Amino acid sequence: MKISHHELPLVTEAPIQILDVTDAVRDLHATSGIRNGIVTLISRHTTAYVNLNEQEPMLQQDMLTHLKRLVPRDGDYRHNENPVDGRDNAHSHLMGLFMNASETIPIVDGELRLGSWQSIFFIELDGPRPERRLSVHFMGTE
Repeated sequence: MKISHHELPLVTEAPIQILDVTDAVRDLHATSGIRNGIVTLISRHTTAYVNLNEQEPMLQQDMLTHLKRLVPRDGDYRHNENPVDGRDNAHSHLMGLFMNASETIPIVDGELRLGSWQSIFFIELDGPRPERRLSVHFMGTE
C-alpha cells in the first residue's frame, strides 16, 4: 500500500467562485504512482468546499445564482454581529451546509474514475482569498 499526500494552493478572486481543479488533481495523481486505489480531497476551510459536477459555464452561473438566492449575503445573521475574523460571512457558512468538505474518487487502472461529465471543483464561498489549500491524499497500489 502506498500513500501520497499533497497540498494544492489556490487563490480566489470573487466572493463566490467555482474553480475547476480536475487537471491539477490529475497532475498530482500522475506523480503519485498509484494505479488502483482512491484519492480523497478535503478543503481545509469552513467557507470553501469540494464538489463533483459538470463543467459548463451556463450551469455554473445557475449554481452561483441558486446559492445567492438560497442564502442572501444581507440576511440578518447573528454570526455577523461579532465575526471572529472581521468578515461578515455567516451566509458563506450557511451555504456550506449544503456542500461537502471532502470527496473520494476511485482510481482504477491508473485513471481517476470520474463520470463522463464530472469535474472536480473547489467552491469558494467567502472570497476573495489570497491563500486557500486543498489537501489531496492518494492511497492504493502501484
